[in-house]
This record gives sequence, C-alpha cells and structure tokens, in this order.
Amino acid sequence: MAPTRLDTALPAGIDAREYARLLHRVHEATLSGSSPPARLRPVIEESWRRMLRHRIDPDHCRPSMVLRREEIQRHRNDSPLSDLMPLLRQSLVPVAEDAGHVMVVADDLGRVLWRDGPREVSRVADGAGLIVGAAWDEYSAGTNAIGTALMVGRPVQVYSAEHYVRGLHSLTCACAPIRDPREGRVVGVIDVTGPASTAHPSTLALVDAVARLAESRLRCMHHAHLERLRSVAAPLLAGLVEKALVVDDEGWTAAVVNMEPVRRVPLPKRGEHDRVWLPKLGECRMEPLPGGWLIRPTDAETAPAMRACLDLTAPPAASITVGGPSGEWTQRLTARHAELLFLLARNPEGRSAAQLAADLFGDEERVVTVRAEMSRLRRHLGGIVESRPYRFSENVDVTVLAPKDAMELMPGSHAPGIRRARADLDPAAP
Repeated sequence: MAPTRLDTALPAGIDAREYARLLHRVHEATLSGSSPPARLRPVIEESWRRMLRHRIDPDHCRPSMVLRREEIQRHRNDSPLSDLMPLLRQSLVPVAEDAGHVMVVADDLGRVLWRDGPREVSRVADGAGLIVGAAWDEYSAGTNAIGTALMVGRPVQVYSAEHYVRGLHSLTCACAPIRDPREGRVVGVIDVTGPASTAHPSTLALVDAVARLAESRLRCMHHAHLERLRSVAAPLLAGLVEKALVVDDEGWTAAVVNMEPVRRVPLPKRGEHDRVWLPKLGECRMEPLPGGWLIRPTDAETAPAMRACLDLTAPPAASITVGGPSGEWTQRLTARHAELLFLLARNPEGRSAAQLAADLFGDEERVVTVRAEMSRLRRHLGGIVESRPYRFSENVDVTVLAPKDAMELMPGSHAPGIRRARADLDPAAP
C-alpha cells in the first residue's frame, strides 16, 4: 500500500495564532466575494467550493441528529470498528485528554458512534454539535476533518477558520479514515478534536498511525476468524470428493477442496436459498456453518440474466448491487473501483488498459496500475466484469444512479474521464 498523504493544517514552526488570524481574513474575504489575502490548501479550497455550490450557510449550518438513541447501539454492533474500540481508546484517549481534546469515532457516512474525552472539552464538543448520533459529513457540518477526510479518502487536519462554518472556528480537528484491509474501502474514521489554541502539527500523524494500527488489527481478526472456520469445516471437507469451498458470512474463502481457490464469493443477501447462482462458480448448493457457509458447485455454469445498479448518489459511499434469480448482493466500493465501474458503464463496448489509464491518469502508459486495479476489482465482483477489453458481462443489465448535481459525481476524483463526464452532464462544470 502506498504511503498515506497527510493534509496537515499546521506546518512545523508556524505561529498558530497568527495563522488563525490570517485564516479568518481569508474566510471573510472568500465569503464576501473579495480577493483573499492568501491561498487555502487545495483540500480546503476544494471543500469550500463544494460548500458554495450546495449553498451551505456558514452562519446557521449545524450537524443534525440522524440516529435515534435506540438506533445508536444497533449501528455500533454492526460497525466493523466495534471490536477495535478498546484499542482505539487505549491508543488515543490518554493523549487526547492530556491535550484537552476528545476522541471521536464515526462510521463511513460520518455519523458519530463513539466519543471519549474530558468533561470540560466534552462540553465544548456538545456546543459544536459533536455528539453521538450526529452527522458530520460535509453537507451536514460544512468543511471539517471528519466529513472532508471521508470525501477525499485520506487523513485531513482542519484548523480554526479553515472550517467553513463560523461556529467551528474555535476548534481544530484531525481525522484519518480506517479501511477494510481486505478490499480497501473505508469502514469509518477516527478523529481528535479540541480547542484551536491546542493545535499541534504532529496530531494528524498520531491519528493516522492509530488508524493504521486499527487496520492491522482488523486484518489479524479476519485471519483468526477464517482459521476458526477452517477448523470447524475440516471434518466435512475431508470426506468430500466433489468440488466445495467454505466461506465466511461475507464470502471470504477459508478453505477449498477439489477446485481452484477463489478469494471471495459475492453472496446473496438472502441466505435462505439452498441453491444459488454465483459468479465464477455457476449454480451452487449452500449449507450453513457456524460463522460461514459450505458451498458446493453443481457445474451448471449457465449464467442467468442479472441486473447491476451502480449507486454514486451518496459520496463517498459508492456501492454496486447485483441481483438475479437467487436474490441480490451489495458490494461497497473503493473510490478507484467506483471510478472504474462508472467508466465501464459509460463505455459498454469496453475499454482497453491503455484507454482506462488515459481516463484515470491522463497517461496511456500506466497500464500496469490499471491492470492491477482491475484484477482486484474482478476478484471482488466475480464474473460481473470481463476482460480483453474490460467491460461489463453481456448477461448483466447495468444502470447508474448519479447525483443530480453533476459536480457531485465522485467529487474527490480528479480523473480526466470523470471530469469529462461531469462536463457532459453539466456544460458549466470546470
């Protein structure tokens, strides 16, 4: 995995108070339409453009409560980060308390699920609306570390008047996404927030290091679960002469016999079907196991007609839902995989690796990178995507749900092919 790029608000050696005063002048000039005295960091400048397009009110925008009290525990239980909370608290809460900050953990939509910190700073967080159950995506709270980190998919620190909403100018926050190490999609974020007067350039690096530690723990937990599943299934597999594989509840393979291994199988949402059609495997029988499934291919590989819906309406939570006679399954997508699937949907005749390299990077020579990403994507989606050229399979009817505002089509993407698509949808788009 490539080194993480940190968008740090406070370069080392800068006078924080003088910098805050400069940012206030930039904020006032930008919103009044005057020429600002300095240029914002690109990540903040792009976020402010999104706020202006959506007419976010810098004086009255306030995070709303989107989770009721009875829903919060359910979302905590469903979160992949739930089992990591002891690690996150041990790693960050003592440091946050010493610095007069609170630690916040939010899901992949920016909804706050946990908050820990000293009572004095918790009152400040309460006043800003940084409370459990509140939405801190950009369109709910303006430019802020949680929402902006989710939008761009990388660690971000936001200091004082870099916040678009004036009511947050007294705060500094540093946030890093936590990704599922198996497939790279963001499953949540960890954030440290406190008074702007306590900002420190190293805070973001610390938060990012803890996020990487959390990802490592997720990987270890996954491996341990697959090992337990292998132990449970070993007596069953030992006596089989036909093809079979054992997968966990999310379709990740624990063991195979008499067949080539498959890294992951996309499982239907409804597990009550004993016979299903699965990409790459064809028709299969499914039998429940503790913590997973025993799948037996029947070698009837004729693919039924299927439908696929690529949903890009809620950045950055892109997903694809595939349905057929046996039910449907949904796969959350990384930003890169969402770009690739959108480009393939726009070009049903298919795209070569060189064409996709030009679409993504403006450079036809970067075919190795494209092939690596397409290999990962095809492992996740089975037989939905074909190669030579890359395209959706002929038996799949594809639809795309795009945002009404063309500029909100994958707003964190700078790929030339995505920019052209925005221009096609909205001629006024840059």
